[in-house]
Amino acid sequence: MDSRQLRHFLHLADTLHFGRAAEISHLSPSALSRAIRQLENEVGVSLFNRDNRSVALTSEGQSFLGYARDTLAEWDDMRTRLQSDAGELSGQVSMYCSVTASYSFLFELLDRFRHNYPRIEIKLHTGDPEEALARVSSGKEDIAIGARPERLPTQLAFKPIAVSPLVFIQSAATHASGGRIDWPDTPMILSETGLARARVDAWFRKRRLAPNIYAQVAGNEAIVSMVSLGFGVGVVPQIVLDNSPLAKKVVVLDVKPALAPYEVGLFAINKRLGSPLINAFWSQLKAI
Repeated sequence: MDSRQLRHFLHLADTLHFGRAAEISHLSPSALSRAIRQLENEVGVSLFNRDNRSVALTSEGQSFLGYARDTLAEWDDMRTRLQSDAGELSGQVSMYCSVTASYSFLFELLDRFRHNYPRIEIKLHTGDPEEALARVSSGKEDIAIGARPERLPTQLAFKPIAVSPLVFIQSAATHASGGRIDWPDTPMILSETGLARARVDAWFRKRRLAPNIYAQVAGNEAIVSMVSLGFGVGVVPQIVLDNSPLAKKVVVLDVKPALAPYEVGLFAINKRLGSPLINAFWSQLKAI
């Protein structure tokens, strides 16, 4: 077994699709299939259940997944330490953030980082910000940008980089200046899950009200879009609104008491901060 076999396994475990995993691995699907079969022969069990329509990890494959991620992380760390002893750091750091975070924070962060460490490559993935913690905790990403939860998991480190208010917004076309919001009858457009949803639900509970939910949405940008069209009142971080092309089509409501703000920052697994590559990115950032 070598590191390439483990990387091929992780690519397939992450995508559950031979075509996409083969493309990432720079192999043909048949070559990837042979590599996975060889790995299964070495460990003595089937790691995937597959047929013509689907691929899924077996229970043994789920167990092997943690081993593969940890082994490759330790190998990459050791190789980087050896390289750093010999000269300039080089390698790859995997990062995850939302689209909003990518153009709100990354330019400044990466500009400084690339200047100091030009040979370290950043592999960036974007998506739902609520997945940030899970992707780091599972080992899929080295670092993620996201909102600090009420309770930070003990295995994760957090470095704050910004604070953003969490605001109620309404369409500028339907907003009545100075008007009161009749909350029981006001359609609400809220996040499906996550920190913002938890704080909104708590806000309503304290007032012994039930929100009149019109839509539950994955992604803050979609909430701004639906609110701008007049479908209801939404709740988003101010930083999302500041970077939205629809910002002028909505207004921020003066709601009291205000929701607690978002604390945005970087997440990484504590034990991975010893990696020269991850530590290089982590330590050169200025916390707020």
